[in-house]
Amino acid sequence: MKHVEQRPYAKPEAAACQLVQLAASIEPVQDGRIHIEKINAPFLYTLKATGEEFGAGIRYCVERGWLELHESGTYVRLLKAATVN
Repeated sequence: MKHVEQRPYAKPEAAACQLVQLAASIEPVQDGRIHIEKINAPFLYTLKATGEEFGAGIRYCVERGWLELHESGTYVRLLKAATVN
């Protein structure tokens, strides 16, 4: 019997909260833009999350109006409504 390790960001809500925290900690460049790799790299490599968890978290943030994802996928903007507990 194998024991599967609990993934801390398996739930989109948890991933989204972490992504908003990462985005809030980054100094935006022009017009409030935060390059996607500035939140992608720490989420994947420092926090050891997966690409699927990142994608689900970004979608959750966009649906809730916390982040605005540019159509090119190269940057996000942290929206004022991003009040995550």
